[in-house]
Amino acid sequence: MTEPAPLAWPPAAPIRTERLVLRESEARDRPAFVELFASPEVNAYVGGPRPRDELERAVPEVPGRRPGFFVVELDGAMIGTVMLDRHDASRPGHVRPDVGETELGYLFLPEAWGHGYAAEACAAALGWFADELPGRSVVLRTQTANERSMRVAAKLGFTEVERYEDYGAEQWFGVWSSAGSPG
Repeated sequence: MTEPAPLAWPPAAPIRTERLVLRESEARDRPAFVELFASPEVNAYVGGPRPRDELERAVPEVPGRRPGFFVVELDGAMIGTVMLDRHDASRPGHVRPDVGETELGYLFLPEAWGHGYAAEACAAALGWFADELPGRSVVLRTQTANERSMRVAAKLGFTEVERYEDYGAEQWFGVWSSAGSPG
């Protein structure tokens, strides 16, 4: 498989949806990052929360500064993140480079749940990705027990590739393509 073209980063302007702004991380986001990574609810399906005191020491002044990493902002405050990262072949779990080289990930603070923000933000990030790298696929994996994430995957138009056992739980692996997905 050929090496993917690099993404132009950061975008020329923040990505705006009807309710949200997707932008590069800033120093003012640090407290929300600590809250996000310390939250038992947020991290229930991704390895568990990290101790707040450890995060206070470890989180950089400007967290999440890397290509494909968006802060999701509502009314001027960070409510979550969306990441489009390289699908890492060394990462535990199934890797299917035949279906996509980029993986979608997202985390939202519990108070932002249930309002459709994750689907709205992820759809905007996928739209940006499709404009930047037309025809490229994106993969997503989640535990099947994570009903919210399963609903977001369906809403975004991800198609199931396979299910497998990992981390002691059933995992879902799906693919999205700008060539055939809604939104």
